[in-house]
Amino acid sequence: QYEKALLRRYVECCSNLTWCTNPQGCDQILLKDGLGYGAACSKCSWISCFNCNFPEAHYPASCSHMSRMTCAKCNHGFCWRCLKPWRPNHKDYYNCSAMVSKAAWQEKRFQDYNERCTFHHHAREFATSLRNSISSIREMPKIRNMTFVVDACKVLEQARKVLAYSCVYSYYNQDTESMDIVEQQTESLELLTNAL
Repeated sequence: QYEKALLRRYVECCSNLTWCTNPQGCDQILLKDGLGYGAACSKCSWISCFNCNFPEAHYPASCSHMSRMTCAKCNHGFCWRCLKPWRPNHKDYYNCSAMVSKAAWQEKRFQDYNERCTFHHHAREFATSLRNSISSIREMPKIRNMTFVVDACKVLEQARKVLAYSCVYSYYNQDTESMDIVEQQTESLELLTNAL
């Protein structure tokens, strides 16, 4: 226990080291690269984000997209994931003076993007469980040549991850000209992912 505590303290003190953030649990220590982007864990292949507390790499969404949201009218900050106030002592988070029609439109927009993001996360979980099932079948003596299916599942997982975080990116992006391109690319990726 002493050695574990010593190692844990050492990792916490080193700015270039971090623990793997796989929610399934992994005790691997990761070396942060100079770019600040995540890297795949050599033990479980999970890709962690080195810049924020979000449990996985979330490209193309930025770290600020993944945690804090701020109301444009009252400047109240709240967490993207749990929707709780950013500061625990802020009690007036329902008292926003924004117009009801604009607030309703923003809520509908948020719900649409949130539903799409959630769908892609669930589809990714399905691809992961499918890959795990196929991997266990592949261990049987007569069925060994299933590598292409496992690889397809990995590509599917990655595509669903990008689609999920593209929803977050699109929700925050205010540049309508670039958004047309992003939406076209996202739609194209979604069609190809659904086909896969």
